[in-house]
Amino acid sequence: MDVYDVAIIGGGPAGISAGIYAARFKLNAIIISNSLGGTAQSAHLIENYPGFGAVSGFELMQKFREHLNLFEIPVLEKHVHSVSKENDNFIIKLNEQDVKAKYILIATGTKRRKLGVPGDAKFYGKGVSYCVTCDAFFYRGKTVAVVGGSDAANMGAILLASMAEKVYIIYRRDKLRGELIWIDRVITNPKIEVLYNSTVTEVLGNEFVEGVKLEDGRIIKVDGVFVEIGSIPECCCTNELGVKLSEKGYIIVDSTQKTNIDRVYAAGDVTTGSNGFQQILTAASEGVVAIKSIFDDIERSKGTLWKQK
Repeated sequence: MDVYDVAIIGGGPAGISAGIYAARFKLNAIIISNSLGGTAQSAHLIENYPGFGAVSGFELMQKFREHLNLFEIPVLEKHVHSVSKENDNFIIKLNEQDVKAKYILIATGTKRRKLGVPGDAKFYGKGVSYCVTCDAFFYRGKTVAVVGGSDAANMGAILLASMAEKVYIIYRRDKLRGELIWIDRVITNPKIEVLYNSTVTEVLGNEFVEGVKLEDGRIIKVDGVFVEIGSIPECCCTNELGVKLSEKGYIIVDSTQKTNIDRVYAAGDVTTGSNGFQQILTAASEGVVAIKSIFDDIERSKGTLWKQK
């Protein structure tokens, strides 16, 4: 079995950027990911990535993939079942094979937080959606609700307003949060109504979604419910490796993206890095920093690390 210098677990902005820089540093690397491109590719509009005035998440991640393809970095689109330590190497167990590596870089990102109220699971795919980009098209001329008040919710509401007749934003706080440019677009859009200090307690319907019930007893009639209430870390193999997590479940890293476990690094939205600012730009940056740190550690172990004055 080949022994890679580093196995990058995760194929979003952090993982792909790490793969590109691993190639540039001449490291023998492999990327293992359920889906190359990650959740970033579901963003319908990105306006804050340098070099692109406005681009969809899918288009941007396609550019990432094309850049990665310039290098001979193998990619396995498979699920990681476990990671264990064997002598001086890590063994990554997949469905049909094992991968052996000297270093691990965890870049698994986050997953959508579930609404978790009665009717959420029952009507998933029948009016409840966790992807505005995927499903907005089906609600042309209809009334929909977006649950949440962050950038993702605001952006989703704007996209939906371009197709739906009416859009409610249902948010538990007294004001929206996120980038002011998105908030301004929401509050000036005549199709969008924000219901502040409101919480969904149940999704209603028979065969399909027909409405939502709020904590104060009000029933809002809608044809679709789009959930945008944040994300939770998609940690992989942290328990078996003994990697320390924050109270919220994010991987604790230092300024070099190193975890508390020797030769285990992490990058992107799954970490406590970048002051908790989860952006494609910061995730990509963390992936690069992690690879540079791994390269330095390898060179240091060989006694060949060049120190910049």
